[in-house]
Amino acid sequence: MNAFSRRGACPALSAPMQTGDGLLVRLNPVAGGISPKSLIGLGESALRHGNGIMEVTARGSLQIRGLTAESARLLADEVDALGIEVRTGVPVETGPLAGIDPEENADPRPVAERIRAAIEEAGLTPRLGPKVSVVVDGGGQLTMDALTADLRLKAVRAAAGIWWSVSIAGDGRSAKPLAAVDENAARDIAVAALRMVAEKGREAHTRDLSERQRDSLAGWHSFAPLSVLPDISPSRGEIGSSRAGSPLSALEIGESRGDKAISPLEGEMSGRTEGGAVEQQPTRSPIGTFTLTHTHALGIALPYGSMPAQNLIDLATQALHLGATEIRLAPGRALLFLGLSAPSSLQSSATALGFVTDPADPRTRIAACPGTPACASGRIATRAVAETIAKESADLLDASLTLHISGCAKGCAHPGTTALTLVGDENGAGLVVDGTAKTLPAAYRPGYDAARGVASIAVALQNARHPGETAAACLARFGAAGIAELYRRNQ
Repeated sequence: MNAFSRRGACPALSAPMQTGDGLLVRLNPVAGGISPKSLIGLGESALRHGNGIMEVTARGSLQIRGLTAESARLLADEVDALGIEVRTGVPVETGPLAGIDPEENADPRPVAERIRAAIEEAGLTPRLGPKVSVVVDGGGQLTMDALTADLRLKAVRAAAGIWWSVSIAGDGRSAKPLAAVDENAARDIAVAALRMVAEKGREAHTRDLSERQRDSLAGWHSFAPLSVLPDISPSRGEIGSSRAGSPLSALEIGESRGDKAISPLEGEMSGRTEGGAVEQQPTRSPIGTFTLTHTHALGIALPYGSMPAQNLIDLATQALHLGATEIRLAPGRALLFLGLSAPSSLQSSATALGFVTDPADPRTRIAACPGTPACASGRIATRAVAETIAKESADLLDASLTLHISGCAKGCAHPGTTALTLVGDENGAGLVVDGTAKTLPAAYRPGYDAARGVASIAVALQNARHPGETAAACLARFGAAGIAELYRRNQ
């Protein structure tokens, strides 16, 4: 087994990452999903070798926590014995319903596999940083719009056929569009962009490409006819130049002319957890029932992305008894169960076990790390605070905002900005308004009493909210100072 990965790198099975509660490994099955028996086996391994906590991340990866150097090696051996092949190299991600969703515009898996093969053939994996990623989105019921990536390829259906929209450095809304091309050209552009990033070093991302480099990528192949792709064309009415099949010159890939690099995106995530995993909900929540060609998929989420391994074992055992054939990991910290004979029965069992089975569940609006006592770095009991807030202050947690509860200033559960952040430190539970866990708190309460401070904010919001007004808009009217005063009230 390799040396431990540094924080900010990807804690693969061969390179676990040191955290406050021991070593952590992250698994991404090559097959896209695993059998119920395999999930049961992983849960049993987590109980034997870790601290019994399993997670599904915001990008849809499986994590096992609380390992030691020796137990991580034993876990790796047991994963091999279960026959679970895990992905390595540059992440090239597809949606959780890829290839089985009747509503998707195209099956993204062949394109993704060709990109993976091209990356390996070009020897790019060791030259790219661990947070560089590619998303290949076929569209459909569960898109990948909520995930940020260095490169995004999305299938678009038009009268002329299927085109692939290629964009860089962002999520489905913020990424910068380059071109709309066929799948061969999309692969070529993706690999050419990664070559450019590799030239800049292992800390680089596509956001660091110069304007000239982006222009050369956009001009590599001709765009789709703009009359059929008005919403995705980056050229605003001008068709790009046609150079199909022509290689980029060394000058275009390199930086020998001293071009000024693009500034990093405002608010880009720090990479402390999975890079590019944003806590906004996908266009459609992965929680609920999805109609497939000949069956259904049932989506069930882990509260705050975390569950005791025994609960996952019990759920997978029930799914196996109900005929589930496969369990797929989904962005949004969820599991998708395929082949069920009675989805409603499993849904009821999941609810009883403490899983999230309703997309409107207020727990989906809270990002919370393990906190105390699970993590040695934690200063507050984040999960207990989160559960109390979800039960007593649900009106505050509408779709307009996310509440972040962090055991310490590292902000592992949500490195980005949120409307409200509770962070533990030596002074108790600090409240940050419109910032991150690293931001100086505006007010404090004792850690055990943090939920009561949030309840005070929720009561004020309920009383002041205009008809149809979102929670975020109402909080904006209060202002940071007003929110901080509400949090401190009645200490």
